[in-house]
Order: sequence, then C-alpha cells, then structure tokens
Amino acid sequence: MARGFDSKSVTDQQEENQRVHDKPEVVTTTVSPRRRSLELARVDLQNRLESAPESRREELRATLLALDDLIEQA
Repeated sequence: MARGFDSKSVTDQQEENQRVHDKPEVVTTTVSPRRRSLELARVDLQNRLESAPESRREELRATLLALDDLIEQA
C-alpha cells in the first residue's frame, strides 16, 4: 500500500513539474510614464501630419523628429 502512495506522489510531482515548464515565460518591461506620454504624443502628431495641409507638414515633421529624440532619451 505504501508503494502505491509513493508512486502517486511521484506522479503528482512529475505532472506539477511539467505544468510549470509548459507555462510560457511572461516578460514584463517597465515603461516610464514620461516615455509613454511622449509615445502617445508621437502617435497623435503622426495622425495630424497625415491629414495636415502641405503648408503645415514641414513644421509637423520637425516636431516629430524632436519627439523621436526625446523618446530615445527617455
């Protein structure tokens, strides 16, 4: 009887070990609030650039480049 109990315990341990190894690794990255804000501003600016009249596009492109620099530094 003890042997059957030991076998069950080993089986349970092996199954648990398999479940732990089957789980995908969760990789979390922390993005600073400032960087997230700059990225959102960039998306907004990109959308405005697409619909802007030609006369404003050069100014918006320059602002977009400046935002890219700030994002890279953040």
